[in-house]
Amino acid sequence: MRWLLVAVWIGWVWDSGHTTPSGWDLAYIGPGAGFAFLGSFLALVWALLLSLGTLLTWPVRVALKSRRRRKWLRRAQVRKVIILGLDGLDPRLAERWMDEGKLPNLARLRAEGAFRRLRTTCPALSPVAWSTFATGVSPAKHRIFDFLDRNLRTYLLELSSSRVYRPRRYLKLGHFQIPLERPQLEQRRKSIPFWRILGEHGVDCTVLRVPLTFPPEPFAGRLLAGMCTPDLRGTQGSFSFFTTRALDSTAEGGNFYRLTRRGDLLEGWLEGPENPLRRDRRPLRVRFFLRACGDQQVELHIQGRRYRLDKGQYSPWIRVAFRAAPGVAAWGICRFLLKQVEPETELYVTPINVDPERPALPISHPHYYAPYLAKLLGPYATLGLAEDTWALSEGVIDEGAFLDQVWAIHAEREAMFFNALERQRTGLIACVFDASDRIQHMFYRYLDGRAQGPYKQAVEQMYRRMDELVGKALEYVDEGTVLLVMSDHGFGPFRRGVNLNSWLYQQGYLALQDGAMTSGPYFQGVDWTRTRAYAFGLAGIYLNLQGREAQGIVKPGREAEQLKKELAAKLCGLVDEQCGQSAIRQVYITSSLYRGPYVREGPDLLIGYAEGYRASWECAKGQVTSQVFEENSRPWSGDHAMDPSCVPGVLFVNRPLAVEQPGIEDLAPTVLALFGIEPPAHMDGKPMFQSGLVAREYEEIQESV
Repeated sequence: MRWLLVAVWIGWVWDSGHTTPSGWDLAYIGPGAGFAFLGSFLALVWALLLSLGTLLTWPVRVALKSRRRRKWLRRAQVRKVIILGLDGLDPRLAERWMDEGKLPNLARLRAEGAFRRLRTTCPALSPVAWSTFATGVSPAKHRIFDFLDRNLRTYLLELSSSRVYRPRRYLKLGHFQIPLERPQLEQRRKSIPFWRILGEHGVDCTVLRVPLTFPPEPFAGRLLAGMCTPDLRGTQGSFSFFTTRALDSTAEGGNFYRLTRRGDLLEGWLEGPENPLRRDRRPLRVRFFLRACGDQQVELHIQGRRYRLDKGQYSPWIRVAFRAAPGVAAWGICRFLLKQVEPETELYVTPINVDPERPALPISHPHYYAPYLAKLLGPYATLGLAEDTWALSEGVIDEGAFLDQVWAIHAEREAMFFNALERQRTGLIACVFDASDRIQHMFYRYLDGRAQGPYKQAVEQMYRRMDELVGKALEYVDEGTVLLVMSDHGFGPFRRGVNLNSWLYQQGYLALQDGAMTSGPYFQGVDWTRTRAYAFGLAGIYLNLQGREAQGIVKPGREAEQLKKELAAKLCGLVDEQCGQSAIRQVYITSSLYRGPYVREGPDLLIGYAEGYRASWECAKGQVTSQVFEENSRPWSGDHAMDPSCVPGVLFVNRPLAVEQPGIEDLAPTVLALFGIEPPAHMDGKPMFQSGLVAREYEEIQESV
């Protein structure tokens, strides 16, 4: 009876993890957010009841949907809009390879429709740009300025995209605890995504893996969450590495574990989410064994199943259940890669993704959409940043294994996308592909000549594959369809890092305790009583403002405005003396650049780095080091966290455009207008097509209605 009660209570709980800095793993910049969630018996019961209700109300819903569909078709200029998002695709590289005849499908769109460089957001970061894409508004209205935000009371770093508020009341039973209330899961991006408006007007929508859609917001359509969806452990992607070697190192983007010999077997423990039933929140674990089958194979024994692992080849997705109590489990999936058998055994395990067939946290809307795709197409990656860039950066996997992983995930995404195109005849289909972003991040050093080797063509080959994807999508385009191929930003080299905190310290704007000259990460050792400005993340600088920060000392008004201007003047054109180059192209005072209710929540100064420069890894974590400039020697060698003028995105359309300089904020109102819906007045963007796309096509659509 006791365990049944536990199961029922846990069904209402998606538990959050640590809020201390050591728990962070934000993938782009470092260790991150520490969400942990646990699904349960009651969640399954609720899903079954919801499915039954959906089935019973199906005839009524179909009739209402059909009526709304006829209504919007009478006003619409098109039957269908397909948005193919290629994260990070760069216009300069696309133009070069189109001119060389290597991208025939994109060249066809350029010739028959339109091609423009797409103005990105400031800062040119994926969560910021894709939030503007979704809402049609600036960061000051959707409140996403970076991957990271800070707690104004503690100065500790948090994910900007979502937040979990723990239950405050528990029933404590010795070492155990039962939550007495449900924690709150908050989507921190504000404003209204355009697909919600489409749904309200009866337009059928399928939205696949668009960033900043976790947790999914209810709307009249289907959505699978994208970037910033956590793994089962609650991080933004933590790998596991097992070895028989003595462990003498740590990993920033994952964990190292020792394999223990038990006779002719090797024993390991796969670590999962925290156990919310225990007061000490000890992680749940699953034991596995490895049996050698020569020097190229091992047999994996895990939860009563056996798998043959071949050296250098990924296993299929393997389902793992982390059990907190009888009937209460969090289900995940992961892939195993055997790196070596002799003389020492080494095993890499991908981050443990939420199992889409049995999701332990909300990753889709409706809830059953993720399981539906898994049943139809097989298991797939659900982690927002599923391509394990940290494992490559830290030498846990090599470049070949990384590319194998990227293209396997890409194939899963293609299957979802083309399934939607096959099944949906009208409305919106939007899907974002991430391989273009991840490969440029990790292989740009080959493109600009900093590295030599067998992967010199990796970026070009990726562009060719993206072009092939566009060609396949064109097969689903008819006269009543608009195809938009776009990216959120472009790319450039990341050669040198700039530590703004070190500069602020050297210039007297940031103070350290006890006469120290450097600090730990996450502002450890910063003296806030004497600090006027500080930096973290990839976007810019924050004032330690009275009435906003808990220990703020800068007075709002005249003093704050003067300090902003002073910092902007000193930083603009900051010279990297070692290279003799200006590291900062422009400094923007955020309140002068944007207007909106959340402008005070972002950086007070946005830094537009020159090409080749970006915030250093230590700066992103709120650390003061001895040097302002540092060489970037990591595989993560390409980036876009620089001045927006350096990294515009791309926009290809199969119809002529009425504007010469479109911005990413124009996508949302454009799609609404194509379906005959007046864009809301709060949107900053404007439609990019003339009213009435092509008279003949418009008349044909009207006749079909």
